[in-house]
Amino acid sequence: MRYFSGLLLFPLLSGCSIFGINSVEEASYDVLMSEDNYEIRQYEPMVIAETSVEGDFTAAGNLAFRRLFGYISRDNISSSKIAMTAPVIANQTESDLGKNIEMTVPALQEREDQGWRYMFVLPADYSLETAPVPLDENVKLSTIPSKKVAVLRFSGLRDEQVINEKTHLLEQWIVANNLTPSSKSRWAGFNPPWTIPFLRRNEIMIDVN
Repeated sequence: MRYFSGLLLFPLLSGCSIFGINSVEEASYDVLMSEDNYEIRQYEPMVIAETSVEGDFTAAGNLAFRRLFGYISRDNISSSKIAMTAPVIANQTESDLGKNIEMTVPALQEREDQGWRYMFVLPADYSLETAPVPLDENVKLSTIPSKKVAVLRFSGLRDEQVINEKTHLLEQWIVANNLTPSSKSRWAGFNPPWTIPFLRRNEIMIDVN
C-alpha cells in the first residue's frame, strides 16, 4: 500500500534497479475503468503476510517491515527464503528447504484505530496451505477475496500528509463516479527508497461497490 521512511529495509530486496524498475510478479487484476491517474480494478484473490503495529507513521513502518522482511528471509517454519526473484514454489516440502520463492509487489499499508496494518502480497501460486508458516506470532497469513478497487496512482515523495491529500482526491473521484466506498483507504508502494522520486510508483486504494 506512499513510501515513507519506514521502508528502510528495501535496500535488502532484489528485483529493482537503482532507477526502481521492478521485474517481479505483481498482484493480478483487470482494469475496468481508467481516467487520467485513476482506475477501477478487479483484483483476483490473494494470499498476504500481514502484521499490525501501534505507533506513529515512521516508527510503525520500521517495525512492521522488520517483521515482514524477517518472514520472507527464512523466519518461517520451513526456513524458506521468499525472495523477489523466481522461481515460484507452489508446495513446500522437506526437500524444498532453502529454495527461493518469488514475492510479488506491492507492499500495502492500511491505517487502523491505534496504528498501522502492513501486508506483503505473496505469489499467486500460494494458498494458505502452501505458504510457509511464520515463526513470529506477530506475522499472520490470510486471504483477501476478489474485490473491486478504486485506485489513484502518483509519483514523488510520500509521507502521511501526501497520503491524506491523495486519499481525499480519490474519495472525491469515487463520489463523482457514483461509486460507494466499502473499505478504508490503503497505500501501495512499488519501489525501494533509493528510486528517483519522479519514477516512484505509489497508489492509494479504496474498495468500492
